[in-house]
Amino acid sequence: MSKTVLIIDDDDILRKALARGLRTSGFNVLASNSAENAIEVLARTTVDALILDRMMTGMDGLTLLKKLRRDGNTTPTIMLTAMTGAENAIDGLAGGADDYLAKPFQLRELELRLNNIIKKHDSTDLKMPTGLVFTDDEFFVQTNGNPPQLLALSGEEKKLLQHLTRPLGNIAAAAPMVAKRLRAKLNIVLSNLDIITIRGRGYKLIDKNTTHEQN
Repeated sequence: MSKTVLIIDDDDILRKALARGLRTSGFNVLASNSAENAIEVLARTTVDALILDRMMTGMDGLTLLKKLRRDGNTTPTIMLTAMTGAENAIDGLAGGADDYLAKPFQLRELELRLNNIIKKHDSTDLKMPTGLVFTDDEFFVQTNGNPPQLLALSGEEKKLLQHLTRPLGNIAAAAPMVAKRLRAKLNIVLSNLDIITIRGRGYKLIDKNTTHEQN
């Protein structure tokens, strides 16, 4: 299955060139010319990775990444920069980047790094709470050895559950009604799962059959 990448860069020439190259290599590509637009895109869709320019007009890339991480978005991210020096790489990685690539760079190197961070992230995503399965971009419930049953979720509910399970224990922000509806649906089919409120931060999914319920 093709992976979807969001390129966030205010350099029109570079953004379009990267999009063309990555599409040729088999990626699905979305593009944003600002951090503000990227926030809107990520509010309505889930992607497999971000390619994020550090220096942009308006909100800069590092500020955007820190905001996404605070909001519970764990999408693997490669930060691009024309800034040199080890301290800049350290700042990017400390801000939540999974990798840091200095300009200029080869497209092939970017592709390899993208595949590496996506693979690493996917291996973490495989660890689902008891009874819950995620495959083909859908959640399924499987209990007592029975065949998996599709868990019917709205787009907002599925996005929240993805954030809560990547990895399990992640804290994610969401509208209270979305969290309430998702909690009700989970409680009906999986008594071991619950969604609790973390005051001032958002929501957390707990599996009562594990030790993850500790905050």
